[in-house]
Amino acid sequence: MKKRVMLVEDEEFILQGILCIVDWKTIDMEVAYTAHNGKEALEKFREDLVDIIVTDVEMPLMDGLELIREIRKSNRRVRCLILSGYDEFEYARTALSLDVEEYILKPIDEEKLREALLHASGRLDDMDRKQAANMEDKIGWTQFLKGVLKNEEKRSFIQILPEIDQDCRIFPALMKIDLESVDELDGVTPILIEIRKRKEKIRPIYLKTDVLLILLYGKEDLKLPDAERIFGEIQNQIESESGIMTFLAAGNGIHSYEELPESYQSMNHLLRYRIMTGWGRCVSAQSIARKGNTGINVDLAYLRKKILEKDQDGALQYLEEVFVGLVESGSDIDAVYQNALKVVLLLQDIKSEYKISDSKTVRSLTEIFDHIYQVEDIAGMRTVLVLEISAVIMALHTEDSHYTPVIREILSYIQVNYKEDLSLKILSYKYHMNASYLGQIFQKEVGCSFNQYLSNLKNEKAKDMILNTNMKINDIAKEVGYLDTSYFYRKFKQCYGVSPASLRGMKKY
Repeated sequence: MKKRVMLVEDEEFILQGILCIVDWKTIDMEVAYTAHNGKEALEKFREDLVDIIVTDVEMPLMDGLELIREIRKSNRRVRCLILSGYDEFEYARTALSLDVEEYILKPIDEEKLREALLHASGRLDDMDRKQAANMEDKIGWTQFLKGVLKNEEKRSFIQILPEIDQDCRIFPALMKIDLESVDELDGVTPILIEIRKRKEKIRPIYLKTDVLLILLYGKEDLKLPDAERIFGEIQNQIESESGIMTFLAAGNGIHSYEELPESYQSMNHLLRYRIMTGWGRCVSAQSIARKGNTGINVDLAYLRKKILEKDQDGALQYLEEVFVGLVESGSDIDAVYQNALKVVLLLQDIKSEYKISDSKTVRSLTEIFDHIYQVEDIAGMRTVLVLEISAVIMALHTEDSHYTPVIREILSYIQVNYKEDLSLKILSYKYHMNASYLGQIFQKEVGCSFNQYLSNLKNEKAKDMILNTNMKINDIAKEVGYLDTSYFYRKFKQCYGVSPASLRGMKKY
């Protein structure tokens, strides 16, 4: 079925440009409406739903983010694409929280917009197929907790929960489960068994594969520290009895189920602190209240300089210093994510400036954001950034327009023959040059030594095979030209900060 699109842009010439640059018929879409501000778009959307909205951010009366925020109050299906001339972190973060499909920087790249529209269309098809396959589950716990149910649906859903005594206080908690520690046969059953052993009145609710909502019912005098202690005891019990690792985010006490959606939003935010603390912890808004942005911020100008100088070691060392500093100083989780996303947006700028956005070695903005929010810990976040920085530097190495003909030819030869036993001596003989002189001009033009370039290239090829194949690490080492596997391990970890085996363990991110 043809997808219906609404374009929202306050500048008429840009609006007309978008209408013209996309061949809507070939991608099975039609522009149903156009609007010049968020208020006008919202009115049209409420009158007649569309499938995809492409909107600018900065507009009069109502901006693009506010438009999407209003739409999301009643509609989670529509796919939204944002156009913006700003690469500000806050815009990007807000867009992610509103389930925006793509954040496209102006000037608009025709092919990127087309790909984003097709991706949005595919997402819609997947959502519709899932809904069709599970029509009986119109009202679920997640929908209830997100506060998207109508009053009548909400009331009928609340009736499922135990009645609340007048002097009762409920403490909710979200339990994140480390699936790596769960026996596939038993699933979360051991967790439920341990909870049932408790003398307290506790109601576990299965939200999704790795998340439980736990409701602890107590008297009015039950306080948050007491609730945290009980949740901690449950954690220890589960770990000691079944070996399952968990992370708990405890919410403040509530007196009505109507308060659960607001509490859920707060607890969901707290779950992100697991990347700072690791498994086996229970946190609450009170316990992390002392944390804040300590003023440690990535120096983007310095990092940009290191990347453009192709100083991979210097860039990665600086990145390590920033994140170690954030952890050791007790920064809040938002400061950690903010610095990570600043780095991502910097890389996006560099890719756009040097026209390497289409490189097969680098990922899209959305892909990187997704990976950052899926990582299990700080090391995982650092690895995402390290891999991307390395890919950008490698792409810069391959941009050969400013190279002399001989260096350009040598680089092409290395790209094809990197598996062989290459050295400056061998290349100098092949190209009839003094080895010392060749080393000097290679360093000057490429920005690193020949040995460093060759090592980075081999590691890049190995990284690709680790993430995209099931080849054994030993075989990969040989495939990229390392005869000594232990030496390969050392060089790879020196390059990316993690071992080949550790990186393969992170490939789901």
